[in-house]
Amino acid sequence: MALQRRTKIVLGVFLLLLAALIASVAIKVPYVILRPGPAPDTLGSLDGKRILQVSGTKTYPTTGSLRFTTVSMYGGPGNRPSALEYAFALTDSHAEIYKESDLFAPETTREQVEQQNAAEMTGSQSAAEVVAARKAGFTVPETIEIAAVSEKAAAKKLLRTKDVITSVNGVAVKDSPTLQREMKKVKPGEKVKLGITRVGKPMTLEVPTQEVDGRAVMGVALNPKASLPFTVKLAVGDVGGPSAGLMFTLAIYDTVTPGPLTGGKHIAGTGTMNSVGEVGPIGGVKEKVVGAREEGATAFLAPADNCAELKGNVPDGLSVYRVATIDEAVKAVEGIAKNDTKGLARCG
Repeated sequence: MALQRRTKIVLGVFLLLLAALIASVAIKVPYVILRPGPAPDTLGSLDGKRILQVSGTKTYPTTGSLRFTTVSMYGGPGNRPSALEYAFALTDSHAEIYKESDLFAPETTREQVEQQNAAEMTGSQSAAEVVAARKAGFTVPETIEIAAVSEKAAAKKLLRTKDVITSVNGVAVKDSPTLQREMKKVKPGEKVKLGITRVGKPMTLEVPTQEVDGRAVMGVALNPKASLPFTVKLAVGDVGGPSAGLMFTLAIYDTVTPGPLTGGKHIAGTGTMNSVGEVGPIGGVKEKVVGAREEGATAFLAPADNCAELKGNVPDGLSVYRVATIDEAVKAVEGIAKNDTKGLARCG
């Protein structure tokens, strides 16, 4: 009898534990878990396909690696992790946990997240092509079209979407760097003599500016349309987001310029890239340095604005270099290639 009672107790405990396990898998929690993801080599292949292909201009052999880094994300709209996955993440030193509401706006759908990631990846590739071509010495003319005018802009009644900007204060605007350079000369609150073409008709407008972060802005979103001197194809699978922009730029630049940029070194990195060559911050940088090291990288390029996050979080055997522009990034890679990194700024 005693044996039967003990058997029933053990069976009851087992069933309770089984029920708890099933419940922990079935229950979904509003958290997002980030872990180190793969770090594909932009100079190599992914799923049997060359990641980077350039045609329409002379290309040059490369060596070493220029890896773009990723983060594996568990959770988010329409894909919440289970309570069990959340519990495991609490014990994982390489996992970061966020509330879903910290990363996504209310009512955001999974489809919207995927669409945004795809759009950001496309944008990062386009900017990389333009910046790499210019850095390599090619002329890349652009048409600077107004994509949207802010409802709060003082120029709302003057400017329209599809207007094409042709000059700023008498200086012809042929590309984004020229536009940015001329706008930096304008004091916040001053009016700008803006040359535009509207439905094929040229005109000049006196456009008021406002101050944002100490700069004069017109309150417009721009859609630069570049005429590239060669064709670039990037095959990155289902990876999305803008954070590979820097490494795409370096890979394209390396491919269309003589000599291997890396000198055979294994370099990884992350950072957004805009059309004027500025490297922007990204999310998940602590996971990305871990993923880079696991793939064999010994050097890592990090956006200047992410440096603070890496203090005390750089894996052994990895040197992290701070970059804010494509010029700084190329200089860093050249220094790493030559084992001459004395003057390079570092993170971590």
